[in-house]
Amino acid sequence: MGKVHGSLARAGKVRGQTPKVAKQDKKKKPRGRAHKRLQHNRRFVTAEDQTHQRSRHELFHLLIVDFLLFEGLVSLSTKSMDVVEPLFLINYI
Repeated sequence: MGKVHGSLARAGKVRGQTPKVAKQDKKKKPRGRAHKRLQHNRRFVTAEDQTHQRSRHELFHLLIVDFLLFEGLVSLSTKSMDVVEPLFLINYI
């Protein structure tokens, strides 16, 4: 069998070279009911409404249309979602 990842003599080399840093004191995390309350507030109460966000596909398409407008390949009157054909874009990406 061939050698795979070097000898075990070098194991732990990087961790041994890094300087030791003492752990910082942290505030304790809430447990039980308090943690569930925190989760609920984070997920449902203070979370931004994500139902109206555009899909990545739609955003990419708008980016391409804006690029083509900038290059002068599409006029402003034809700026809609069905203007750009994928085969047309191959030369410009």
